[in-house]
Amino acid sequence: MAQPSHSSPAANEKFARLSEEFIHQTLALSPSSASQAGYHQHVDAKTGKTVALDALLDDVSAAGMAEQRALYAKWRETFRAETPLASLGTEDAADWRLIDDQIALNLLEFDRIQNYKHNPTVYVELLGSALFQPLTDDYAPEDVRLGHILSRVAAIPHFLDQARSQLVDADPIFIKVAIEENDGNIDLIQNAIAPAIPAGSKLKAQYDQVAPPAIESLKNFSRWLKEDLAKRKTERTWRLGKELYAEKFRLVMETPVTPDQVLTDAEADLKKTRAEMLQIALPLHKQYFPDHDDHASLSPQERENKVIGEVLQKISDDHPKRGELMQTVKDDLAGIRQFIIDKKIVSLKSRDNLKVIPTPPFMRGIYSVAGFHGAPPLDPNAEAQYWVTPIDPKTPDDKAESKLREYNNWVLKWLTIHEALPGHYVQAEHANEIQPVSRRLVRSLFSNGAYVEGWAEYIAQVMMQQGFADNDPRYRISYLKIWLRALGNTILDVRMQTMGMTDDQAMAFMMNDAFQTRAEAEGKLQRAKLSSTQLPTYYVGTSEWWRLRRAYEAARGKDFTLAEFHDRALDQGALPVPWLGNILLPK
Repeated sequence: MAQPSHSSPAANEKFARLSEEFIHQTLALSPSSASQAGYHQHVDAKTGKTVALDALLDDVSAAGMAEQRALYAKWRETFRAETPLASLGTEDAADWRLIDDQIALNLLEFDRIQNYKHNPTVYVELLGSALFQPLTDDYAPEDVRLGHILSRVAAIPHFLDQARSQLVDADPIFIKVAIEENDGNIDLIQNAIAPAIPAGSKLKAQYDQVAPPAIESLKNFSRWLKEDLAKRKTERTWRLGKELYAEKFRLVMETPVTPDQVLTDAEADLKKTRAEMLQIALPLHKQYFPDHDDHASLSPQERENKVIGEVLQKISDDHPKRGELMQTVKDDLAGIRQFIIDKKIVSLKSRDNLKVIPTPPFMRGIYSVAGFHGAPPLDPNAEAQYWVTPIDPKTPDDKAESKLREYNNWVLKWLTIHEALPGHYVQAEHANEIQPVSRRLVRSLFSNGAYVEGWAEYIAQVMMQQGFADNDPRYRISYLKIWLRALGNTILDVRMQTMGMTDDQAMAFMMNDAFQTRAEAEGKLQRAKLSSTQLPTYYVGTSEWWRLRRAYEAARGKDFTLAEFHDRALDQGALPVPWLGNILLPK
């Protein structure tokens, strides 16, 4: 991609206008995405009428998909012809490249990957998000928002008919997860939307009219997935294969690094991290197991597994009860916030809009433990949510215990750092203040995943270096186990998606090399099949953040401070980290 050379104010101004038009037009064709972005009213250029996007579902018919594809292709040519990259300044050039990569990623999906033809979770999750967002975002009075939700509920049967007409075949894992998440959509209508409707109101009469057919159509869709789609013969699997994976990887990471290089680096770092864990574990092992020897007679790999494994098992005894997960997380937040302030890690914004809530049921296939859902970029004062997935009451005691040991009291501290403070929530809060708004939208809607996930891991490492948890070795070794997981995620994704790694090989690797419990490994195995190229973003992004930090520290010398560096980097929004160097470092 050419670098900008001679920028002109007129070109920069034109690009800002075009990028806003592009975003509004593409969001208008995906009302569910529009709700997530906080874009609620769209003026139709042809008719001049104002459309309430929150009352609509996406058109996922063949014609609707073709219209979306054509719009992306048209805009790619428009940007390249009317505001070529070389005509823009550094900031606008970064936005141009973000948009160009995002268009390429969408066209790769429409033309070659085609999840919309082969993966029913696309429709189930899109529908769940469309129903859930207006419940929690105060963009209008509650009765208006409930009316929008009910309009969407009324459209569910038609939407699912369109989904059925698009789906050709599916791997069994996609069908399994789609059915589970579809149950979450039914639960959302019956147990979240229904209680919000005032008794005896017009809305209640409308709910009684539209909810039963919607619920029946959702149940029919699950039956159809099981009895029809699941029985169709297919050559396709969840594996992308080398060629498609490499192309998607390039557009997702937006760095020059290749999957093969990342795999080599991650495998080397895995060995180094295990060696560091052994050094921390040996004195703890002596303390916890005075009657054991240090297993010196075993082979090096077996000794690491034995010593580290026994210490981690002992540490994981310290975990919350199955009904106390949410409260433990809330309690941790207060201490973490104070540590950030005391150590001047990063500026915290004055908005206090973070709420800890249970993960919506329709998203628990992907977010089996936790997740972050930010305030919309066009409505930054709305609620930001830290999702924590509760243990289902139906979960057997042994499986619940396995999950609680994996997410023990030490690991939960890391989880809250990563998802909330100073991780994803703080990053999103800074991004939601970017001006102009067109730039904020571009950098939010097309955010670089390696920047986002890399920040959350990089800053967890910074917190540890600054002495978080009183430098307790139990926290340090627990964090290194998490870092081992990030390395394992990378290895797993590349090997499973491109090198034929089997389920048994993946499980053995996660449990023996990365110290994961069976429950955690099973969840990650499913996620690796559902989300190609997402799992390596943690490792790729963390490496890039440290590279930028070292360069910035060298440039600033004695004037370097953590807070200044972090604030400046976060205030740019989620650009690919290597591009940040062009903006932050003196030429």
